Amino acid sequence: MSHDELATLPNPRYRVLLLDFDGVLRQWPDCDDAIEIAHGLPVGSLRRIAFVPALLDQALAGRITDEQWREQVAERLRATYPGSAAEAAVGQWSQPCGQLDTEVMALLDACRPDLRLVLVSNATTRLARDLQTLGLSERFDAVVNSSELGMIKPEPEIFRAAFARAGVEARQALFVDDDADNVAAAVELGAHGLRYRDCAGLRSWLEAADALRD
Repeated sequence: MSHDELATLPNPRYRVLLLDFDGVLRQWPDCDDAIEIAHGLPVGSLRRIAFVPALLDQALAGRITDEQWREQVAERLRATYPGSAAEAAVGQWSQPCGQLDTEVMALLDACRPDLRLVLVSNATTRLARDLQTLGLSERFDAVVNSSELGMIKPEPEIFRAAFARAGVEARQALFVDDDADNVAAAVELGAHGLRYRDCAGLRSWLEAADALRD
């Protein structure tokens, strides 16, 4: 059985739902064309530079702050495209904090009241601010942020930290992520995982796991 396919789950009653943030609960626009064109940058250049692993991983692991990461993105854009308004582009690009998926939020509201909800995110030091802006500061029983722990999914220690904060063993945990490698890592430790594709699949999986209210 593939770890990322819906399957019949074992009998133990699950005590925690570990949930990825970006790509599951929070969604972003597919592109940044309007910002790039308005500031003299080639289409696709913002994400191409911002998300290069050698730079992004420093922010996700907390070796640099979110502000430092964005400053370096602007510096690299300016060096690569000297005629652009790189700083202004990064400033505008940095203003939004994404959109919550209302269907997934409704599913969380439909979970059993005794099922703990823990956010497990590869995120920069800006995560707490974004959660507050989106009205989620008090929504989770715990938040596991890679930049605070100094480790990034799929490193096993980030999952062990999440189990510990939830006060559960791995076999008592459900884990949902849109990245197959992250799901595989959680499953390897003993959790039951789902690679997120859409809300309908998540609902079916949660129903099979007896995670929703009767």
